[in-house]
Amino acid sequence: MTQARLYSIITDKNLSAKQKSQYLALEAEASLPYLDIETKTQQAIDAGIICDMFEGHAPFKPRYVLPDYGKFLAQGSEYLELDAANNFDEALNLLTILYHHVPSVTSIPVYLGQLDTVLMPYIGDLSEQQIYQKIKLFWIMLDRTLPDAFMHVNIGPTDNIICRTILAVDAELKQIAPNLTFMYDEKVTPDDLLRQATNNICVCSKPHIANYPLHAKAYDNSGFGIVSCYNSLPLGGGSNTLVRLNLKEVAKKAQHKADFIDTVLPEYCRIMFDLIDVRSAFLHEKSNFFNSFLNTEGLIAENRFAPMFGIYGMAEAVNILMEKEDNKARYGHDDIANQLGHTISKLLSEIVATTDVKYGYHGKALLHAQGGISLDKDVTPGVRIPYGSEPDPVAYVQATVAHHQYYTSGISDILTIDETVKANPLAMFNLAKGALKSGYREFTANVASNDLVRVTGYMVKLSDIAKFDAQGSRTNTTFLGAEAAKNTAILKRKPRVAALETSPSYVE
Repeated sequence: MTQARLYSIITDKNLSAKQKSQYLALEAEASLPYLDIETKTQQAIDAGIICDMFEGHAPFKPRYVLPDYGKFLAQGSEYLELDAANNFDEALNLLTILYHHVPSVTSIPVYLGQLDTVLMPYIGDLSEQQIYQKIKLFWIMLDRTLPDAFMHVNIGPTDNIICRTILAVDAELKQIAPNLTFMYDEKVTPDDLLRQATNNICVCSKPHIANYPLHAKAYDNSGFGIVSCYNSLPLGGGSNTLVRLNLKEVAKKAQHKADFIDTVLPEYCRIMFDLIDVRSAFLHEKSNFFNSFLNTEGLIAENRFAPMFGIYGMAEAVNILMEKEDNKARYGHDDIANQLGHTISKLLSEIVATTDVKYGYHGKALLHAQGGISLDKDVTPGVRIPYGSEPDPVAYVQATVAHHQYYTSGISDILTIDETVKANPLAMFNLAKGALKSGYREFTANVASNDLVRVTGYMVKLSDIAKFDAQGSRTNTTFLGAEAAKNTAILKRKPRVAALETSPSYVE
């Protein structure tokens, strides 16, 4: 850390005072010596094969924290000197207070709760209009005081007034924050509620739609939440660390496909687990985080935290391995290439499921298809099909759906749909329902003409990106979106028609 770097931060005309404080804190963390890791681990980091996601050289807080907000409202907090909530206003007030005490890798909470479930007990005799007005003010407050697109709310799968009101307010305000996931269960969720959620996607590219039964089963029906971009984690716990493996670079090290499967990939997975254990051990054993009131008052439990074993660059890895076999098949377009990708995902799942970690969920890490970061160049997030070469939406789903069974802590394919879908929102409904029924854990779509779009999973406004270099942004994540636009080709996603809405004979 140099004084010149610190001075450049505090004199930056495009940063707010709050943002300057956050940047200075990051520089302080980066000035610490790195934890003691194996030589091979350091070499893999230096070579860009393994990435620690810039969580800090000595992590003092978990990457993601998912407090039990329902328990908090029911019991209050001795530490915060708060009594239990008795009505809707008190519930919103208590949540507003607690959010400022929930840490994450971004220093802003990434999980705001399953808000319809949490708030329904407190609606009393409020009218629909009163609920709408209170939720709308709450939504505006969240965006203005916690301006970070990784902040995430969950709703559904049941039909209730809070769920429908949040969908209505989100479509009206079209804010970057909070991010939103709608839980869908075909046995519980009525079609007209799912239609409201998919209509919202046409309007503002939100919400994500999660396959509730798949996620719930993965955590033994003990509770879970979708946080940050689309990361599934245990409720009352979270993720102590996220480390990711660049499959593209691993494939380059292999002589051929068999060498990759049998030797190279397992070895780099072993190196990944070394880094995971070192980082999580420091958090659990040295940082004293788990002495906080969140733990002592039962809002989180240490044994419900797990490391996320992230991967990215599946598309490039498969294409490289195909070339090493003198095969021109391409990932996302040819069955033999797609099948190789599925084989790699299955192997990764088996490795993660059979490898013990020091601090994990039932002693294990959770496999995650990582959505990429703004610095990634020439490598595709997770298991997605490369930007600009996406097939039509149905073919995209068919090519990638077999991966979804393996990625317990999150997998997301962002389908970019042509703006003509707004003339036929039923096409979005059918596409989402079909994808979820076929086995998608999470359905996510951008609509090409919307100002509000997804980057790797979080939201940005294209209008904010356009003016960022000149004047900065009040939203912390606009910087990441602007950087991603330059580095990762997100704006080259190819919009695809979802159904027959461009046909001259089509009549809604």
